[in-house]
Amino acid sequence: MIENMHWSQAQLARYWQLSEGTLERWCSEGIGPIFLKLQGQVRYRIEDISAYEEDCLRVSTSVRAPAPNDRG
Repeated sequence: MIENMHWSQAQLARYWQLSEGTLERWCSEGIGPIFLKLQGQVRYRIEDISAYEEDCLRVSTSVRAPAPNDRG
């Protein structure tokens, strides 16, 4: 059985507690994780969501967290 490897905007919006409208705006403005557009529907790969979350990690509002291989 194949796991659900792609999320819809509704699923990601629920997970991040955002509105679907926010994700739609992000798509049009190039903000957020990269996405697939399949037959007019936006889908997010799980690995792209994880990569975007990793990129958003901060130690303060102005300083990014070190990359995972630089943390240890």
